[in-house]
Amino acid sequence: QVQLVESGGGSVQVGGSLRLSCAASVYTSSSNCMAWFRQVQGKEREGVAAFYIGLSSSTVADSVKGRFTISYDNAKNTVYLQMNSLQPEDTAMYYCAAKRGGFSSCRPQGDFTYWGQGTQVTVSS
Repeated sequence: QVQLVESGGGSVQVGGSLRLSCAASVYTSSSNCMAWFRQVQGKEREGVAAFYIGLSSSTVADSVKGRFTISYDNAKNTVYLQMNSLQPEDTAMYYCAAKRGGFSSCRPQGDFTYWGQGTQVTVSS
């Protein structure tokens, strides 16, 4: 069983930055694909970014490309989401997720096995 704990959310003004962290309790092959999703209450969940640990490769959704970056620290079993140039439409609950995946299947979409509790990001103008 893998537990994911997110941190780093908060309130920021337009144009500001935040870095979200998601610490996994343990690294296993069942969690070699880690991702970030976000959801606004009443709306569908949106995939933001994914990181395939085996090849240190990443995928970022078009909606945040150029502003958000996903990275991973092997020593800490922690995935990060660096968010720059934040806009009001980035306001959401952000969730970390993990699953067993391959290079081609590690995308911020579909079913994930493990989920964190979420961290709120609020961007105000």
